[in-house]
Amino acid sequence: MIGLASVLLVATAPAPDRCKALAGAALDHAEITTEVVAAGAWTPPGMNRPLPETPAFCRVTGKARPVVGSEIGFEVWLPLNGWAGRLRMSGNGGYSSALPYFGMVEALSDGAVAVGTDTGHTGDDPDFAVGRPEAVVDWGHRAVHVSVVQAKAVVDAFYGRAPDWSYFNGCSTGGHQALMEAQRYPDDFDGVLAGAPGNYRTRLNAAFLWQFVQNHDADGREILPVSKLTMISRASIAACRRPDDDPDQPWVTAPQDCAFDPAVLDCAGDDRPDCLTTEQVAALRRMYAGATNPRTGQRIAWGWPPGSEAGWAAYWADPRDPTRPAREGFWRVWAFDDADWTWRDFDFDADWSRAHTRLAPVIDAENPDLSAFRAKGGKLIQWHGGADPVVPLRDSIAYAEAVRRATPDSAAFHRLFIAPGVSHCGGGPGAAPQGLQAALEAWVEAGQAPEQLETRFADGRPGRPLYFERLDD
Repeated sequence: MIGLASVLLVATAPAPDRCKALAGAALDHAEITTEVVAAGAWTPPGMNRPLPETPAFCRVTGKARPVVGSEIGFEVWLPLNGWAGRLRMSGNGGYSSALPYFGMVEALSDGAVAVGTDTGHTGDDPDFAVGRPEAVVDWGHRAVHVSVVQAKAVVDAFYGRAPDWSYFNGCSTGGHQALMEAQRYPDDFDGVLAGAPGNYRTRLNAAFLWQFVQNHDADGREILPVSKLTMISRASIAACRRPDDDPDQPWVTAPQDCAFDPAVLDCAGDDRPDCLTTEQVAALRRMYAGATNPRTGQRIAWGWPPGSEAGWAAYWADPRDPTRPAREGFWRVWAFDDADWTWRDFDFDADWSRAHTRLAPVIDAENPDLSAFRAKGGKLIQWHGGADPVVPLRDSIAYAEAVRRATPDSAAFHRLFIAPGVSHCGGGPGAAPQGLQAALEAWVEAGQAPEQLETRFADGRPGRPLYFERLDD
């Protein structure tokens, strides 16, 4: 880590000089470069448009190599003036190595030190792990931890003290990262925000594969076309409206409480755009039910809720080749290390068990025991859109219920909010939660537990407040 002499030298110099001096700091298994970025709009290398305007900051770019075969890129943005004493790390998306620059801009604009990581690889497809097994560990959990540890050392050197408070804010894969941190590295952050977390990652990929397999016959012919998804969504929303809902409300208020039967859409004759064939009804029922072990009947993964169907096309198949399932590299490379693997080979009994056994200990954030995180005073806000077509809503509900069973008074440190009609991390016809970071900071720093969150529609209109979900075990 950075030595005491380096800390004293860097922390007592003028801000621009301190930034330059950081480049010579001795870090643990890492090296950094630095530059002063002037206030205003700025275009990072590799981007074709500028980021929103920011105050002046010291940009620290680093590479950490904690073990042989691992190379983790990270950035730390240090406000030259007006540091609020907070560190905020932003989460990543999917399997992408792109740094979360817009989240980092938001953090910096709020006076916080901003941190981001490339999760230990380059690219946006699971194929990045070909010949690089340590890259899977980096993506799974190590990169965020290593990056924030390095970032705290840099903060200490630059300001002469550690952050007062450290936060993690992410959605989707970022939500996965948030839960992984609370479970594996409880000392890294005081507060974490986990939006739509894909934390049951092996199960989530099994759910994507299940959708593809159930929607194709033995010859690979697609059964239910994408063109019918919007029609199906409208029908499920209408069927799942509650008596007290607005009759024109374009979302399901409580999708977790409604089981839509697509048989009401049966064509009872020739196939038409406004109905489903018997074969299509059967395929859709299997998709709603979720991935299941055919031998034991045990659930592998939850299906997606009524009202989310219009967005299923994003993971209906590989967008580059619709004859292949999405995230095929996850199975071919990560699970089986078999270049010849195809979806036709997959057995949801033996193959699923083999993949889960190999990968879950590395990439799944499913441990509900957050006692260490709680003991150090950590707080966790989790939220999920009710019309999420990417990560099933039931995943968040299942995890929240598991945490409650593990710790009966879990509301003291963990709270789940469900946003009806909101898609994946935002969007959709519903009103998305607002002020999440401020709510987390108020909870951590002032002990003000969030009972509700304000919401806003995409057009700017305020929506109904979201209330903390007091789920039954």
